[in-house]
Amino acid sequence: MSVTDKSGVDFKQVTIGPVSVEIPNDWDLVSLEDVAENSGEYGANASAQPFDLGEFRYIRITDLTEDGRLKNNDKQSIPIEGNEKYELENGDLLFARTGAVGRTYLYSESDSEVPCAFAGYLIRYKLSDKIDQEYLRQYTDSEYFNKWVNSVARSTTHANINASEYSSVDIPYPPLAEQRRIADILSTVDEQIQQTDEIIESTEELRIGLMNEFFHTGYNQHSTTTKGTLGETPTDWDVCPLSDVADVEMGSSPKSEYYNTTGEGLPFFQANNEFGYRLPTHDRWCSEPKKIAEEGDTLVTIRGTYVGQVNVAPERCCIGRGLAAVSATDVDQEYLYHQLAHREKYVKSIASGSTFDSINSTELRSLSVQVPPRDEQKKIASCLRTLQHRYAEEIEYKETLQELKRGLMQDLLTGKVRVNTD
Repeated sequence: MSVTDKSGVDFKQVTIGPVSVEIPNDWDLVSLEDVAENSGEYGANASAQPFDLGEFRYIRITDLTEDGRLKNNDKQSIPIEGNEKYELENGDLLFARTGAVGRTYLYSESDSEVPCAFAGYLIRYKLSDKIDQEYLRQYTDSEYFNKWVNSVARSTTHANINASEYSSVDIPYPPLAEQRRIADILSTVDEQIQQTDEIIESTEELRIGLMNEFFHTGYNQHSTTTKGTLGETPTDWDVCPLSDVADVEMGSSPKSEYYNTTGEGLPFFQANNEFGYRLPTHDRWCSEPKKIAEEGDTLVTIRGTYVGQVNVAPERCCIGRGLAAVSATDVDQEYLYHQLAHREKYVKSIASGSTFDSINSTELRSLSVQVPPRDEQKKIASCLRTLQHRYAEEIEYKETLQELKRGLMQDLLTGKVRVNTD
């Protein structure tokens, strides 16, 4: 079957797993085994050891990011002796065979300061010169490959795909020059995403660092501090229970019949796991709210995995039993939000429960908070707000780049948009 787009290019219908796709007539459809020099090799089963510059770095599934990069935290090693056959070479393409099935990594010597070997839950393919290595890696990040993975993966306790199955995956196959150009375009977007990730990470590190500094020596770098239950605190700051400077409203979940998705009543929030960054988003409303938070209140998660995390009510809303609303009475509201964000780890540490962690009303109201002079509160809040805005802007920019890449992949990997290879 052939179709023609508006530019007059002829297309043919092909099938990649469960998906029917149109590709140009001058493209082929090949399998991984057609463009690899091996049929898939399983990695070492050795136990990981502390990282040693004199041994192989051990690459495991947990060392790979979802977008195909190598993490540099929690590095481990295995001995070189006896594991030589698992040493990676430039251009080796690794596939996860269990757990995070479909995750891939294209090895480059520049990614590590020492030679690397790969672990047993990864499968190595050595690619031939019939295919551009980066083009294939980019393809494994596409919706077409992911849909194939979902259709093939067997799920027992953990989903898995073996080497024979990976070898059979179909790959749209343009001429090599076009593969290289497609890979260049998509890699350029990846570089922008990685740079944005680095800005996001450094911005958050700066925010956390400044919080630690502000809440120990103050915005004005006080020379005189005193050591108390909260560590070093400027001597002209007060330390008091949260209830002395704020009202605390513990959430309570309405009956399920009062929930809706049609916008009737107030937005409903249950716990921080449904929130966005700082300002939460919602998909439910409540027509008969029991407990209410006002716009600008600090929302504290008091139950579950995210206990201690804070957010800001974007508008008047209903809060379920997983949340508490904290409304400042004798302290700047935005400063109080940052102070509670700084106390998150402590709140999590005092949480308890048999089924899940939680903190009760008494514990939250008695939480010690630092209260500087009002002008210093506002300076601290303003500085941290600037960093949060920068963080949020970069998150939004990253999402824009990711959406751009998804669109480019749909167009470029199917030949809907042809690239200039001159």
